[in-house]
Amino acid sequence: MSQTPLPPLNALRSFEATARLGGVGRAAEALHVTHGAISRQLRLLEEHLGVTLFEREGRGVRLTAAGTALQAACDGAFTQIRDAVDRLQRRQRPDALVLGCSGSILARWMIPRLPTLQAELPQLALHWSAQDGSFTEQQQALDAVLLLAQPPWPRGWQVRELAPERVGVVVSPQHTAAARLRHQPPHALLGEPLLHTTSRPQAWPEWALSHGLDPAQLQLGTGFEHLYFLLEAAVAGLGVAIAPEPLVADELAAGRLLAPWGFGATGGFWVLATPAGRQDARMDALSQWLTEQLR
Repeated sequence: MSQTPLPPLNALRSFEATARLGGVGRAAEALHVTHGAISRQLRLLEEHLGVTLFEREGRGVRLTAAGTALQAACDGAFTQIRDAVDRLQRRQRPDALVLGCSGSILARWMIPRLPTLQAELPQLALHWSAQDGSFTEQQQALDAVLLLAQPPWPRGWQVRELAPERVGVVVSPQHTAAARLRHQPPHALLGEPLLHTTSRPQAWPEWALSHGLDPAQLQLGTGFEHLYFLLEAAVAGLGVAIAPEPLVADELAAGRLLAPWGFGATGGFWVLATPAGRQDARMDALSQWLTEQLR
């Protein structure tokens, strides 16, 4: 007997997030994609199933009867998958702390420092997991997450503030604008195409406001889905970028990037967050080590 083919997983993830969070915009923010991408996935799912899953209600959406039935099935299925993945990870390294952080932080900051971490805390066994987003349901299955985030901190989490977040404009000395920007005030950046990332769309507007500039006058150039790719493009001399200071510290020290106006606080923090009620004495040593590295 043939089985009914399953809908695309991305469409189901988009549906589950929209139903759980009560809106397409919130789902897009949680999954770090655009509003349009979520809408396309929902249309694809409805076409695949031949039913209507949502109805408009004011400025939001409301589940239909078919949507309610599918949400119940998705809730159970995604919970089972998350639990199974968590068990497999813990079985692979039963003594290890399972820690999450974004792929950009993991690749650009954490991995280069792992030899130092292992040398200074040899008794601490770790398993790293690339996890996008902040304080997500998926991250609740981990022992802890290393995040760049802003207070207030959500319920259900214990948050250790490690260091203030500082961001700044960075550019390769090989870029045509580098020499000009080094000797001009921040308004010289207006009109310069700016590299940007969909994972942190607020970064450039907040920087502009902090320097007395009108964000509407910024000219966005090439965009990237993740901060890691944006910074690789900046190092390659493809444009002017904005970045957290620790993620570009090595490039600044080596002269591969310049920071014309230095770095300023955003009001956010580097944090080590653990699900509420989960106690592990090893977190104290890890928290202290991370704080020292971020100074």
